Amino acid sequence: MSNRKRKASEEPDQDRMSTSPVPSPSFSSRPLPSSNTPRSLKRTRTGAAVGKPLSLPRLLETLSAADMRQLLQNVADQHPELQQEIVTQAPRPSIESTLSVLRTYEDDFRKAFPLGNRPTSDYSYNRVHQHLKHLIEAMRDYTPHFLPPQETQTLSSLNYLDSVTTIIHNLPDWDSYQHQRHKNEAYDEISKAWALVIREASKRAGGFHLQFGEWDQKLHEHNSKSSGKLEEVVHELQAALGFMQAGGGHTPPGVSDERMNIRNQLFSGNFQQLGVGHGHWC
Repeated sequence: MSNRKRKASEEPDQDRMSTSPVPSPSFSSRPLPSSNTPRSLKRTRTGAAVGKPLSLPRLLETLSAADMRQLLQNVADQHPELQQEIVTQAPRPSIESTLSVLRTYEDDFRKAFPLGNRPTSDYSYNRVHQHLKHLIEAMRDYTPHFLPPQETQTLSSLNYLDSVTTIIHNLPDWDSYQHQRHKNEAYDEISKAWALVIREASKRAGGFHLQFGEWDQKLHEHNSKSSGKLEEVVHELQAALGFMQAGGGHTPPGVSDERMNIRNQLFSGNFQQLGVGHGHWC
């Protein structure tokens, strides 16, 4: 009985041994990970962080307009040979951008006036005369850029002069005659600029462009606001427009026969057949 019990008790052990899991062929044939697998590769170590200056394109992106102007001015001052190159490569200033600069000078001039004082007094002038000087000098420097032969478009010249003349109107009439000379000189210079543009325009297509935009009316208004300081300009425009009126049987003083022929061609509609317009228009 004891032997039988022992055998009976041993049978489960044999069953457990016989039923123990046997490694499957697929598992046993699976290769062990090699040392060349990506998991075992060490991460490539990048270089340590180090500071360095910005490249020129990135640096220029961060500069404001004022910073850029100052930078160019500094470079031009240190290297005078580059000044002409900068002028040549720079975009041509537009009327809008130029008037924006002039209005900035004008705003600075207005803000400099002291409170509680008569704006035309000597005290007020002494407080603002430096800003007034900057404004007038800016107008004096910018105006030739919009005059012929630098500016070939008559309407661009006229529109610029129209706006700048309005700025001059808005300058105070100072109590002191000595201080008033700044405004008087500005009127004198702008009057010469008007006259130049009108004379050159009258040579192109017989002054045809001057008939548009009501420039005769605008000049009469400017002359009235300036107390007659643009009287010569009004006469210049009247002379230029006089020979443009159809039916005139005589040539106005200072008008050449060639200009009269252009006028006749324009009104007869034959200017293309007669060769007008080939390089003479604004």
